[in-house]
Amino acid sequence: MQKKLTFLQKLKEEHIETKLLLRSIPSVIVALFVISVIAMNILANKTIINESWIAIDGGILVSWLSFLAMDIVTKHFGPKAATKMSVFATLVNLLVCLIFFIASVIPTHDDYSAFNSIIGGTWFVLLSSTIAFLSSAIINNFLNWTIGKIFVKNPDGKLAYVTRSYISTFVGQFADNLIFALLTFMLFAPIFWDGFSWTFIQCVTCSITGALLELIMEVIFSPFGYKLCKKWKIEDVGKDYFTYVNSKNMEVK
Repeated sequence: MQKKLTFLQKLKEEHIETKLLLRSIPSVIVALFVISVIAMNILANKTIINESWIAIDGGILVSWLSFLAMDIVTKHFGPKAATKMSVFATLVNLLVCLIFFIASVIPTHDDYSAFNSIIGGTWFVLLSSTIAFLSSAIINNFLNWTIGKIFVKNPDGKLAYVTRSYISTFVGQFADNLIFALLTFMLFAPIFWDGFSWTFIQCVTCSITGALLELIMEVIFSPFGYKLCKKWKIEDVGKDYFTYVNSKNMEVK
């Protein structure tokens, strides 16, 4: 008989599950992931290349690390867990941005205008990057997991890992880049940056080029991700988390 839970009971179970998850994911992965998300937000304020057919912002230098971490966590813990980690990183990033903003508006005798403009950030860049990142994280995580189900005979093999990682990374990165570019450089920038903007072609080519470059980084570092996933499985990483999730699923059957 299916066990019916109230909203508060479901919320309590999710809270317990999330705490167990954050304790179970190795701290180095979580730390690198959170740092990469914060760095992406800061670097996205700078345009590295701006031509008529292509435009690339500084976030491309570190965004590959975020997707590599999500792919690793999705493979071992599942898409829901990777998405929760993404939400956690986003909340930390928003907190850091708030602290940076407060620091930038504190009056001083010396001229820190250049420093303040960097750490103070731009509200619509933060909004755009937050929407883009969370959307692409959901796309990447669940696409990665769905592709993995195709490999029934050897789901933990190298072919399965690289296929699900490469495809989900490219699609997720493209979505991230495109949503951010459309919001920042076509919607907000013409209004708040004295008419500066990207064309739609620039947004699309930036998204494709960025996704390809980040895919190359995924290819380079995928052996590390694959070996780490195998190590986690051998060492039974996240045992308490899986035990709780499995017991919760049995209760509702």
